[in-house]
Amino acid sequence: MKKVIVIGATGSLAWYVIADLKRLENVELTLFARNINSLADGLGDGCHLIQGDATVYGNLLSAIEGKDIVYMNLAGDLEAMARNITLAMRETGVKRIIAISSIGIYETPLKPVLVPYRKLADVIELSGLDYTILRPDWFTDSDEVDYAITRKGEQESGQAISRKSIAAFVTNIIEDPELHKNENLGISKPGK
Repeated sequence: MKKVIVIGATGSLAWYVIADLKRLENVELTLFARNINSLADGLGDGCHLIQGDATVYGNLLSAIEGKDIVYMNLAGDLEAMARNITLAMRETGVKRIIAISSIGIYETPLKPVLVPYRKLADVIELSGLDYTILRPDWFTDSDEVDYAITRKGEQESGQAISRKSIAAFVTNIIEDPELHKNENLGISKPGK
């Protein structure tokens, strides 16, 4: 049984990831959010629920302890949250992290709106953990699974991607944690 914690469980992308993971029989889910009551109806059924703040290290330490995989998709002070999460992971011996950043974080000049996402990626890459960083294009609600990946240093291409596609990709990694280990990947819908 893989013990997975979703940090940022009330986000629009997390909803799709959680729904996909709940279909797997070998995953035990913990959902972590600032306001756990904001979860969509029924989404938390069968999951462990933790209300906490990722900017507060103490909230994370006990939440992460005993887990196998951390999946994070957050907004706000991403650098501070990434530092807290990676520190809590190292302290508790949890090695595998999957984190959502953003497309465009390696463009020069870096757009100010993308600075927090770049800092998140930098913290995770330097953490010593087994990571997969995803840099998705804009999200859509399209009912499709269609994606292409680009590696760090390659030209990002494609177009807006469905949340369902990103969730499918994350679920594949959780099913096989050796996939895309220590990779920083752009993910988008193939196209122009």
